Amino acid sequence: MGKPLFLFLFKLASHLPLSVLHRLGVALGWATYLLSGRYADRLRENLHNAFPDLDEDGFRRALRSNVTEMGKSLTELPWLWRRPLATVTHSVRQVWGFEHVEAALRDGKGLIVLAPHLGCFEMIGLYVAARTPMTCMYRIPRMLWLDSVIRGGRERGQMKLAPADVSGVRAMLKALKRGEVVGILPDQAPGKGEGEWVEFFGRPAYTMTLVERLAQTTGAAVVVSYALRLPKGDGYELHFTPFAPVEGESYLRTMNCAVEDAVRVCPEQYLWNYNRYKTPAGAEPSPANEEA
Repeated sequence: MGKPLFLFLFKLASHLPLSVLHRLGVALGWATYLLSGRYADRLRENLHNAFPDLDEDGFRRALRSNVTEMGKSLTELPWLWRRPLATVTHSVRQVWGFEHVEAALRDGKGLIVLAPHLGCFEMIGLYVAARTPMTCMYRIPRMLWLDSVIRGGRERGQMKLAPADVSGVRAMLKALKRGEVVGILPDQAPGKGEGEWVEFFGRPAYTMTLVERLAQTTGAAVVVSYALRLPKGDGYELHFTPFAPVEGESYLRTMNCAVEDAVRVCPEQYLWNYNRYKTPAGAEPSPANEEA
């Protein structure tokens, strides 16, 4: 699809009700699943690995639900990024735990919001940045013309995007030292030298060390957050849960456990097709791969 056609369709889709976009997402999800062998294989493998005790019927139900939710995660983007910010945030029907965000801001040491690939994670940044300054890391897309589309959708309210490099880390440190909020995808596979192999749903996953370094350097509080889609395009429900390392245990393992706990709340809305267990270019392979 060329740039002009994509931009036209993206703008056109933004005028549709969220409920209609989610219905279109069901069709897109199934089309993607049926036409992409690699996508489908990874989704099935990761879902089965995370829930090996599911019987055949339970696995099929979980798979069907996930396929439709992944389609919705794409078709809702025009609505999220092009509708007025007040309209978008008004679609949040209920928020649990936002008092933890407010307490961290009063404390003045900053807040790290961990937003795994669960539900509509785009909504978390929009909702928080509508209320307080927030900085999030951002990787420039391979198709550079998409950069303006993504930035236009995300850099609203008091949101600032920082590049996913050393300068971005510095920007996040400065934001925390000002007592502001930063957002991180804790289940994003980091680059070489930026992570360690830690168990995630029973398998070694290269897990970022950035969260631990930021928290230890600044004393910032940490919460895990996710935004669940409600049925029939009725909006979203946000959750903010405080996270604290467990004394005597690995920070990265307890962080992955916190993400696992969030995913178990609504596994059908997790991005199981993401290549979470890949070995980053130049990184040492996981111990499991070495033993194999």
